[in-house]
Amino acid sequence: MDLTATQAEALALDFLMNEWNVASDDREWFTPLSARFIGESWYVVEIGLEGLPDKWVIQVYDTGECDPSYTFVTPIPVASGYADLSDLPEMVAEMLVAERNSR
Repeated sequence: MDLTATQAEALALDFLMNEWNVASDDREWFTPLSARFIGESWYVVEIGLEGLPDKWVIQVYDTGECDPSYTFVTPIPVASGYADLSDLPEMVAEMLVAERNSR
């Protein structure tokens, strides 16, 4: 496989930013947390937000394509509210609210 973990992280991050139409100024909030090589042809990449437990898990194939059926993971129950999002840019907070509500 010619795709490196660093490349897989960059592809997953670009995919997520494009999927949610995140403005370039807001992209700095997102950070690749890990990239694990699975089998012979793909990586599992985790992307998170600094200071929050939420993360997106995206499969990146050796072709450079990302699986559009990514997974969002958070330990925060919807009933807890969204006070932890008050310091985030509006778009990033809206994205997290939507993801948290959809699970």
